[in-house]
Amino acid sequence: MIAQKSFQERRKDPRVRNNIPVKIFNTDGDQVTETANVSRSGAYCRVEKYIEPMTKLKINLLIPVKKNDKLSSKKINCSGVVVRAEPIPGKEGFNIAIFFNDISQKDADIVSDYVSFYLEKEKVAE
Repeated sequence: MIAQKSFQERRKDPRVRNNIPVKIFNTDGDQVTETANVSRSGAYCRVEKYIEPMTKLKINLLIPVKKNDKLSSKKINCSGVVVRAEPIPGKEGFNIAIFFNDISQKDADIVSDYVSFYLEKEKVAE
């Protein structure tokens, strides 16, 4: 008998645990960091300064893209809302979850393609 997972994924969009450079623009100051994971609908990352949940942010992501066999970065500009902020146990800083509430369809597709590419790579590696 195979044990089944009791955990039910509630997220609508798949995510990949990759580190992507991100700049967060906030009225309390800008922060440069990287994602711990990213999906078409949001990102999870570590920040130095606390950001209150429901805070609106401007976000720049640098998504690696391959074009004509050359690797480059595509700058994604979007807006998001902090949906969760929690202190990092035993460390300075905070983990925040950001929901992308304003992202163009073209940019959302770029993020989605990036996530799909790495999820396929993970499946092949298994």
